[in-house]
Amino acid sequence: QVQLVESGGGLVQAGGSLRLSCAASGDTFSAYTMGWFRQAPGKEREFVAALLWSGGDTRIYYFDSVKGRFTCSRDNAKNTMYLQMNSLKPEDTAVYYCAITPRYWSTTYYRADRYDYWGQGTQVTVAS
Repeated sequence: QVQLVESGGGLVQAGGSLRLSCAASGDTFSAYTMGWFRQAPGKEREFVAALLWSGGDTRIYYFDSVKGRFTCSRDNAKNTMYLQMNSLKPEDTAVYYCAITPRYWSTTYYRADRYDYWGQGTQVTVAS
């Protein structure tokens, strides 16, 4: 079992920044896929970013609309994944979730059904 706890959401003006954290506890994995997803009211959950780790090799992928603005990273010592969000736009408003699976999904990391454990979500609101 893995527990994920997100934090760092809040209200920010357009153009501002926020850093989300996703703290993991419980089982550890020799390889994994961790992801950030978001869900706006009335919309489906969508992929934001994914971090794949195996044997010390890290690969990070982003949804097109956040490339160049969002940065995903991980602190192994703290078992925490981060999402640095810059140049925020009103359309970034959503509940942001982190997720993890012990499987290494090199081509389907963007699919929510690939993940086994989810956090409770943190609200991000970007005011225009």
